[in-house]
Amino acid sequence: MSSQSLDAQLESAALPQHIAVIMDGNGRWAKARGKARVFGHKAGVKAVRKTVKAASELGVKALTLFAFSSENWRRPEDEVSVLMELFINVLSREVKRLDSHGVQLRIIGDTSRFSPSLQTKIAEAEALTANNDRLVLNIAANYGGQWDITQATRRVAEEVAAGQLQPNDIGEQDIARYLMLADLPDVDLMIRTSGECRISNFILWQAAYAELCFTEQYWPDFNEQSLYDAVAWYVNRERRFGCTGEQIKAMITTDK
Repeated sequence: MSSQSLDAQLESAALPQHIAVIMDGNGRWAKARGKARVFGHKAGVKAVRKTVKAASELGVKALTLFAFSSENWRRPEDEVSVLMELFINVLSREVKRLDSHGVQLRIIGDTSRFSPSLQTKIAEAEALTANNDRLVLNIAANYGGQWDITQATRRVAEEVAAGQLQPNDIGEQDIARYLMLADLPDVDLMIRTSGECRISNFILWQAAYAELCFTEQYWPDFNEQSLYDAVAWYVNRERRFGCTGEQIKAMITTDK
């Protein structure tokens, strides 16, 4: 297949505009190497960098990464503490890189439970990148899909209580406009690494019709080619063009 015909087919196939990733397997990746779990979390940062780069080059509009669920507070206190420290360090180190590449960073979730210093870092990072439009990168932290729907429903209830909306007039669009990702396309492709086959309370509403791609790779091993392969799988699922990850990669190379 020529690169020109591939481009035409991919254009008609509509590459995913919103990709979501459940970044799973950091701990098991580290354990397999005789290391502490935190070693896997730190290695996972490199995978994030590679995935953001690949998504941006593909022209994806939004990339949403599940970094820390509301259920993760149940993990050992030491691990949670390390994760929070890592979050602060990564925000400080990566935000200028993201800004220089036109990436808009958003943190979605209930950030009120985070320390004041982390909340400040989040606000600074979001403000710095607010006007970028090449790619919207959502980091889901202290996030849960059920929480998201609940907080949206609560805001609709406030409208009802204020007499601004009648209960019988409530529609799906009323809830949808208060969800965390209300201004972005719904998720087209959801990827989960590590071989687990569940979505773990991640953006439930927005991924209602997403294609679900499960890979055996642990998250620290996920890279650009991994994303190309997942996108090729999505294209084949949607349009049956038989594209491969290598062809997706070739398309990007040709465009440069």
